Parts: sequence; structure tokens; C-alpha cells
Amino acid sequence: MGWNSWNKFGCNIDENLIKATADAIVSTGLRESGYTYVNIDDCWMASTRDAQGRLQPHPTRFPGGIKALADYVHARGLKLGIYSSAGNNTCQGLPASLDHEVVDAQTWASWGIDLLKYDNCGNPGRPALERYKAMGDALKATGRHIVYSICNWGREDPWVFGPNVGGSLWRTTGDISASWASVVSLLDQQVGLEAFARKGYYNDPDMLEVGNGSLTATENAAHFSLWSVLAAPLILGNDLRSVPAATLSVLRNADVIAVNQDWGGSQGRKIADAGDAEVWAKPMSDGSVAVVLLNRGAATATVSTSAAALGLGGSSAYGLRDLWTGATSTSTGAISASVPSHGAAMYRVSRSGALAAPPAAGTHQVSDLPWLASSNGYGPAERDESNNTTAAGDGVPLKIGTTSFAKGIGAHADSAVHVYLGRACRTFTTQVGVDAESGTAGSVRFQVYGDGRLLAYSDVKTGGQAPTRITVGTAGYTTLELRVTDGRTNGITSDHADWGSPTLTCGAAGTGSSVSDRTWASAVSYFGPAERDRSNGERPAEDGSVITVNGVHYPKGIGTHAASDVAVALDGACTRFTAVAGIDAETANRGTVVFSVVADGVTLYTSPTVTSTTPVAVDVDVTGRTTLHLVTANTADGTTYDHADWADARLLC
Repeated sequence: MGWNSWNKFGCNIDENLIKATADAIVSTGLRESGYTYVNIDDCWMASTRDAQGRLQPHPTRFPGGIKALADYVHARGLKLGIYSSAGNNTCQGLPASLDHEVVDAQTWASWGIDLLKYDNCGNPGRPALERYKAMGDALKATGRHIVYSICNWGREDPWVFGPNVGGSLWRTTGDISASWASVVSLLDQQVGLEAFARKGYYNDPDMLEVGNGSLTATENAAHFSLWSVLAAPLILGNDLRSVPAATLSVLRNADVIAVNQDWGGSQGRKIADAGDAEVWAKPMSDGSVAVVLLNRGAATATVSTSAAALGLGGSSAYGLRDLWTGATSTSTGAISASVPSHGAAMYRVSRSGALAAPPAAGTHQVSDLPWLASSNGYGPAERDESNNTTAAGDGVPLKIGTTSFAKGIGAHADSAVHVYLGRACRTFTTQVGVDAESGTAGSVRFQVYGDGRLLAYSDVKTGGQAPTRITVGTAGYTTLELRVTDGRTNGITSDHADWGSPTLTCGAAGTGSSVSDRTWASAVSYFGPAERDRSNGERPAEDGSVITVNGVHYPKGIGTHAASDVAVALDGACTRFTAVAGIDAETANRGTVVFSVVADGVTLYTSPTVTSTTPVAVDVDVTGRTTLHLVTANTADGTTYDHADWADARLLC
């Protein structure tokens, strides 16, 4: 959260503007609302480097130097950001940082810089991964924590490479402008990117234009609501020295800011689209859901959804809080509002009634269970047959590649099926892919959510490929959502997506927790530390990426390098441990490991030798155990490439 000079001022900047903006952030109360970064964009630098090859501030715009300016900003409890580009020149033709990464990073660190916005102008044609990694490595080597904001306009999929080069946020779009058309255009480009955001790593649809250009008061509030539900960076771009009270009230809305700042397990995403009426929702860490009812049309319209479609089904009643008026109300499940043109209503919705009975103990096919809600790109989501076309019941037997399935769900991107678990089902497993009726066409991504939290997502699956198995722990979750989105390669034509044999294993209700969120009694890993919610990488701490096992990505889990041992206290309070044990994809299909689950000196489970293509689903009874040890061992081929993941490691307690 903070402010950037570009949207309002472009190159018309100097140190007096930056100081006055810092003062305004304090005097308006924006600092207390969470806005702490004061970011200088392009045009801060002189036209040449100094005799030592270092960037230097423009002599008349910043005569006092950037170090003194950083001191001024820091003295007000704020942080200073700066700008450069991963090319030979910036967008305004000034010196940039390509092949000067080390000296520039060291210069910024010596000045006390806290954030770098790194643009894409002046690129001589070298790959983005190479250029952005060079700067990420240089920033890390300074020893100073500098937030790395990658701004390559969504080129070359920064949501994929960004976390691996040190980025904390990455632009997913071109530049925003201060118009409603620009806001909704950039919003549209966020669809399907939600899987790539995780705690500490965020998609960036560009800076806010609230208070600028032709945006009306209604559009300002809608813009702010949408960026907040997207978990996007809230970087202001207006003139804070003379901000109107109405604009300030939007920017300081504590309830809306709380939605943005809370990480409940997934980025907000579009869950319904009826033309001009859209519904966007984001899970909150307390179990509630924030929802935006958006009216893109030219006249006031009613926009509606349901608690079930938000992932909150199974309760007899719900509480709603209007985040713009503060009004509260109750509902049996319907959520609706009359929304002005280019406006948005925003609510926080919570279960407040009695919960329904969970599924009976045993195994269940999702196609045999009642669904809380479902949506589908063409026609209905089908039970035990393919999607085929738009008519209900017009499908054929499910088939992915050459594998047929008697049970399952035939869907078409974008789609969602919500199922009630009642906190009583501990595992879900399925095989996914594009149905054979699409031939070699179609490209989709499968995502599994528990209570709105992203549990796993697949690589893009295309027509003709063999199925990919997804297994997740569902212990403690009240609802399950099976979602299919477009693979972002060729539109949704032929995106016939199958959930083959989607199976739930259910028992007694309980509370679930991720092992990566619990205190570890000890942790030993052969290379580098055991990592929480990322792969092992190599030796440095936090150098891994999203845990990826055999084509499936897991936001939660433990990344180790065999031989390893992670010990977790259970104190006799837990009954089951579940995980997917496998070799991380970062080894490029190399490495072999044996996984063991040991508790109180007793080996409860030992896997066969696991390779990169043969992960195993682990489901172990730990009732009454005091300490759990997750152990990996090398095999006869030695330790090289033995990056061993306990993906989605979860306890039922």
C-alpha cells in the first residue's frame, strides 16, 4: 500500500513533490490506514551515469539527492520506492539498469531504498526471465530488504517466473488510465490468474486511478472495491496534497482495506458473469467471504448471487455487512443489491445459522452427492457424462486421452461445482483433463478449493493428453469447490473438462490444519532448510517456488531435500495425517526418494521408491500420537536432485 508519482504527474516530479506527498500521507491519516510506500517513478535520474558508472539523481529536480529524500520519508514512518527498467533505457529514454544490476542495486541500498519498480522499456530482445532474475539476484545480494515490483506488462507470463526471480508482485497488464473503460479492461485480464497469487506474492493489475481523470465517485468506489477483492497492491496515483474529502473517504475505508490486506488462502476471482452484471469474491481468514456485485452497464441494475455460489453453503442463515454503508442484514442465502451504473456493492458474508449434516462416513463419488451450486460455460455441468453441447443430458461417457471413467463430472470452462463436506471428509482425489470429444482442441486449468482457499491447481491441460491425478487433503473444510478455467491459450472453444472419478473419503468431523502453519519441534534438510509452502530450491532459505508434483501445484506444503526430518508436536490431539509425497518439478524429472511417517518412534508408513512421475498419496492414522516425524531418505542413486515435497501436508485434529 502506498503512492506512486506516475499516474498524476508523469515526469513533472521533484523532491518537493515527494516530500509534500509524504507529509500529506501523514496529515490525511492515510499512513494509519496502511499506505506506507512513497514511490518515485520515471524521470528521477540524470541523463548520464557518474564517473563510477552509477545512476545519479536529476540535478535540478532532486538537488538534495535521493539519500536525503529517503531519510525525510523514513522520518515520517514511511518507505521510499524508486524506478528503473530492465532495458537499455527507461520509458522516457533515461539510463536504465540492464547489465548494471549489481551497481544499481548497491546504490539504491546505500540510499535506503525500500522498493524497486522495474519496468520493461528499452528491452533489446533478451528473455524476461534472464533480465528480471539478474536484478532480483542483485537486490538480494545487497542484504537490504527491497520489495521487487516486476513491471513487464504481463509479457512472458510474469505470474509464472516472477516468484522465481525474487519478485513480490508483478504487473499482469499494460498501463492503466483514468477511465472506466480502462479499469474494466484491466479487470477482465485478471480472470484465470487467481491461481498464481499466494501469500507474499501478488498479481498486480496496475496502480489505482481513484481520484483521477474522468472517474466518477461511483466509479472510484467500484475501482477500489475490485482492486481490494483482487488482493492487488493498493498504490495510489492521485494528488494527495489536495485530495477531496469524498475521495479520501474511499481510500480510507477500513472495511474494504481489510479485505485487501487479509490473506484467506486465495486471491479474489470472478464467480459469475451475466454480461454487464458480474460477481467477484475473496475468502477471508475468519471464514467469511467478501463479495463485490458489479454493474458494468449504463443503467441501474439488480445484481445477485448466493451464499452457496460464494462457497458458503450448508448454513441455515447468513450475516451480511455492507462494507460501504456499514449496514448489517441477514439472509437465508440470497445476496442481491440494486447497483448503479458503473458501480459496485460490496459485502462481507458469514455463516450465522446451523450447519447441515455432513456426508456419511465412507467413500463417495461427487457425481452421486447433492451439489450446493454449480455453474458452467456451456449448458449444465453433467453427472457421469461429458459436457458435449448446451443441452442437459446430451453427453457421452467420460474419456480423457485413452482412459474412460464411469463416474465423474463433465464441465466446460469456466465452471464450478460446490459440494458440502461438513468438515467430515479428509481427502479428495480425481483425474482431470480435456474430454476426448474435443479431440486435440481445448485448453483448461483445474483448481480445487476448500472454503474458498486454493488447495491445488493443474498445469494447463489440452485435448488428447492423458489425465492428471489431483489429490488434496480436505480435513476441516466445510465446502469443496471444483473449478475449471480457460487455459489462456485459445479461448474457451472446445474447453470440455472432465473430473474423472472425483472421490471423497469421509469420516468423523474435525478441525484441519496445514503442517506448514504449525510450530515445528525440529527440521533438518540435506541441502538448505526445510521450507514452508515452497519447494526446497537449493541452499538459501526461501529460494524455492510453488510446490509442484507431477503436473499439480500446491500452495501449501513442505519442501525438503532428502535426507530430511521435520518433527511436529501433536500432543495426542490429531487423528489423521494426509499429504502427497513426491519429487518437485524443479528437478526436471530427476531424483528418487523414500518417504516415511514416524510417530513416537513407530514407523506408521513407508512409501515405495518415489520418482518425479510416481507421487504417492499418504493417509495415515495418528490417533493418540505425541510427535510426528516426516522423514525422507535417499535411494541407491545418491542425493542429487532429491527435492522431496510433502505437498498439501495436513492434519485432522
